This record gives sequence, structure tokens and C-alpha cells, in this order.
Amino acid sequence: MNMPEDSKNQLCGARVALIAGPTASGKSSLAMRVAERTNGVIVNADSAQVYRDLRVVTARPSAEDEAALPHRLFGYIDGAEACSAARWADDAKTAIAEAHNGGQPAILVGGTGLYHRTLLEGLAPIPEIDPDIRADIRASPVEENFAALEREDPASAERLNATDTTRVARALEVIRSTGRTIDAWQKEKRGGIAQDIALAPAILLPDRHWLYARCDARFADMFDSGAVDEVRALIDRELDPSLPIMRAIGMPEIVAFLSGGLSREDAIAAAAQATRRYAKRQYTWFANQPPADWPRPRESECEKYENKIVTKLLQ
Repeated sequence: MNMPEDSKNQLCGARVALIAGPTASGKSSLAMRVAERTNGVIVNADSAQVYRDLRVVTARPSAEDEAALPHRLFGYIDGAEACSAARWADDAKTAIAEAHNGGQPAILVGGTGLYHRTLLEGLAPIPEIDPDIRADIRASPVEENFAALEREDPASAERLNATDTTRVARALEVIRSTGRTIDAWQKEKRGGIAQDIALAPAILLPDRHWLYARCDARFADMFDSGAVDEVRALIDRELDPSLPIMRAIGMPEIVAFLSGGLSREDAIAAAAQATRRYAKRQYTWFANQPPADWPRPRESECEKYENKIVTKLLQ
């Protein structure tokens, strides 16, 4: 679904809503209501829901919901593949352009902040990292890498958490492989669509206690609604355990249950806890990272912001 360069002008003036927030925050329900009122197309922006193998475990829309309204980029990639933010952004541009060409707004829904940022801001044109440099850095402890980063790219070291293994390694491998800092590359981002579209964003940030209670209840329901069968079928495929689909929230706990390592009750409790922790991280990210002027409605304010989104999409 890669979008040709000469088709990018098809995005000019496209009406796009972005409904984001932590898992279990009610994003999908709001997206369905907005799509119904605007004749819109719902476009997935959740990195787990791109995979077709785990509809229940990843809380993908039901088959009935997908049939009721147009849905794009849900369950369209086999679990044997790893979807990158760049691939998804290309596919999302195509889906938005198709909706725009049909006179319909696109309603992006999902909690993967990296996907949103890649689509709107574009990607830095960082060359391929030298594999030997990458292997050397990834084999070193984070303390050693951070000390090296303080010497070689002090600005990144000041910005990053000293214990953030992935980001510290990434910043260090970029400076060593390209001779330029990752911040310098980031200033040259290309391919973003923020300037071409009419965007109506909303980040749902419900009460934390309400959110965590929803996380608990939702996973208990998933366990009895097909999640175990989905995981069993995926195990039977003997896929590479490092694939994203094999690390989905709830997957390790159900695997442990199927192997006899956890009881049903313990598996549900452990998966619910993992879901709450993930929701907490997302909550913190969405509270602080997106632009400050993006609305962040509470649960009681959803109807008001729904009307605002609908009004902007119908303009």
C-alpha cells in the first residue's frame, strides 16, 4: 500500500480526526460515533491491532463493528511480519487519501504515539546503521553506553534517561555510524502530512481509577471470549519469539497458562497488571508529549469534544 510520491498531493485539505489515548480509554467507541455522524472511514493507529492473528487479545474492533462502518488497517498484516512505524505511515497516507478522494473524512484511532508522530512529522533520513557498530553497542551494558554518550553526544545524554537502554543505544549508534547526532538528523524530518491536512485531534485521558478498573474487567472478559484460542493458534505456528505479535500485552501470560506455569486466575491477574502498567505509561506519554494545544478531554467531556470533532470534519 505504499503511496507514490506523485500521489501525495491527494492529501491536500484532507479532513482527519485523531482520537488517541491509553488502552481501554474508550477511543474505539468515540471513533465509531464520529464515523457514523460524518460518514467517515476509521483508520487504525494502534501497532498491535495491525496484526490479524490476535483480534481479541489486542482489543481490535469486532467483525460486526468492522462490517457496520468502513475500517482500514485493522488486522491487515500477518503475525509473521514486523510492522514498522514507517510502513504504517505509508499505508495510513494511502488510506487517508482514498477516503479524501471519496469525499469522506478519516478518523485515526489508536494509542501508538510513535505512529502518530511518524505520520504527522515524518521520519529523519538517518542512513542504515553499520551492523558491527550496532552489534557492539547492543552487547554493551547501558551504563557503559550512557557514559560513552555523555562524551560523544552530550546533548542527547542530557535529554535521555541514563537507564533507557533502547534510546541510549540508538543515540550512540547514530553518532558513531553517521558522524552526526540524532538530534541533528531529527531536524531534517521528511514525509510528514501535518501541514497538508485539516486535523481534529482529541486525546482521551479518563480518571485513572476508572481506566485501571476497565483494564482489569476487559482482560477477564477477553480470557473467556477467545483470547486463549487465539494464543494457542499462534503458538502452533512456531513463530520467532522476538516478533512484535509474540510480545503483545497478555500474550506471555496466556502462554504461561497454556503451558501450566500459571493458573487461570493468576494468568488473568498478571495480564491485567501488565495492561494497567502499559496504560499508565501511555497516560503519561499522552499527557505530556503531544502538542499542548491538543484537547485532552476527560470521560465526562467526551460528548462535547465529539461534537467539536464532528463539526470540524463536516466543515
